[in-house]
Amino acid sequence: MAQRMLALDLDGTTLNHMGELSDRVRDAVRALPDDVAVVVATGRSIIATTPVLEALGLRQGYAICSNGALTLQIDPTVPQGYSIIDMVTFDPRAVLEKMRVALPEALIAVEEPGIGFKVSKHFPDGELMGESREVEWDELIAHPVTRVTLRQPEATAEEFMELVERAGLHGVSYAVGWSAWLDINPEGVSKGSALELVRRRLQIEPINTVACGDQRNDLEMLHWAAWGVAMGNAPDQVKAIADEVAGHVDEDGLVPILEAVAQAARDGVPFREGVQSAATARLEL
Repeated sequence: MAQRMLALDLDGTTLNHMGELSDRVRDAVRALPDDVAVVVATGRSIIATTPVLEALGLRQGYAICSNGALTLQIDPTVPQGYSIIDMVTFDPRAVLEKMRVALPEALIAVEEPGIGFKVSKHFPDGELMGESREVEWDELIAHPVTRVTLRQPEATAEEFMELVERAGLHGVSYAVGWSAWLDINPEGVSKGSALELVRRRLQIEPINTVACGDQRNDLEMLHWAAWGVAMGNAPDQVKAIADEVAGHVDEDGLVPILEAVAQAARDGVPFREGVQSAATARLEL
């Protein structure tokens, strides 16, 4: 039974800015001792996450998608290779009516778990994985959803964030990405809230949790973990709340942290103290 838990964001943390998984990161994840439960926690959809789980060699355990709205149990014995054990939805009507006024040019997508997205207009190629169907407004807001995404390709991230903050979103959880990208989830739902459900399910002590991320949708996760690690490419807001700042993702900055996790597990020391000391030693090399 796992005694320790490592939560890993994907894009910008485990995967580089080209969306690639390096051999060094892959090998370091696969080399982790069996008593470390590796839980991917990502804003990606299920369809965009499962190929990465396979590449990392994660064929059992748990994964969190859609910023915490979907929790999967990875199970190679079922047809899809996973089952959804927790799904949190919300009525998107009110927030989308508000954002339609605040961001009239924004592209809108509502998630269809395991299938793809319903969209107001075509998103730039490669940004949404799975089936993408253009639908009328009434269909976008017709049913409860796990996540709503807004994208304004022509805007800078700073311009987009200012517009979002001016809109004054209430009653939902939301995170602005590194580009002009906004994910909206049910209120109180985050990677951190979903990870806590998994931690309790695995009966792992809170002190034996580590999380690594690089963006604003990782803030709750880094707060949740006993030891929160921000990547060197993370915004200052994310670095400010982290316990440790790793190297840049494009330089395999996650590898020293993974090696420190493995060392702490082998030494049998409390995870927080063990990872802290081992990571510090490796980052100084």
